[in-house]
Amino acid sequence: MTEILTKIFFLIAVIDPLGSVPVYLEATKQLDQKHKKKVAVRASFIAFLILLFFIVVGQLILEGMDVTLDAFQISGGVILFLFALTMIFGEGKPESEKHLIKDYKHVTIFPVAIPSIASPGAIMAVVLLTDNNLYSIQQQAMTTLLVLVVVVLTMVILLAANIVQKRIGEYGISVISKVMGLILAAYAVQSILSGLKDFFIVLK
Repeated sequence: MTEILTKIFFLIAVIDPLGSVPVYLEATKQLDQKHKKKVAVRASFIAFLILLFFIVVGQLILEGMDVTLDAFQISGGVILFLFALTMIFGEGKPESEKHLIKDYKHVTIFPVAIPSIASPGAIMAVVLLTDNNLYSIQQQAMTTLLVLVVVVLTMVILLAANIVQKRIGEYGISVISKVMGLILAAYAVQSILSGLKDFFIVLK
């Protein structure tokens, strides 16, 4: 149970559902309520398919490139750490992704589904959490289910985006995103340390 809760909190940190609210509101500001809901549902569905693709294929790509588990843990940790730093010290997920919006008529896939929900950090995280060398098929299936749960949670939050924005405010969402970045940074450092530890054990 503790492992499940830990993974859920980690996935919430890396996907950052609240951080997607300002991006979604900005992207759909020219749409009516009906089409706004369609964007929220479709973007969440597409984001889950993208993450599912990397859960299934990510490991195969790495193994095809002869990337060792230690190298993957270290490189994955570094990428997640850099991603976390942008969440903590950058202008924040909401602001940076708002700038990506060029065409307000086609926002479902970009930037709402990717990179707002299925961000590079989220993609790297799901690949790390479903590594065949570390996790059983049952554990990977559970992780996939948890990813679905967090994406559905994100969809629900987007559907109630106006209420969330009024209650928390854009500044509050930005603060929460930075806290999520701190949690993600801690996980990234742990992944790097684990990879280095295993690497030096092999050398001995």
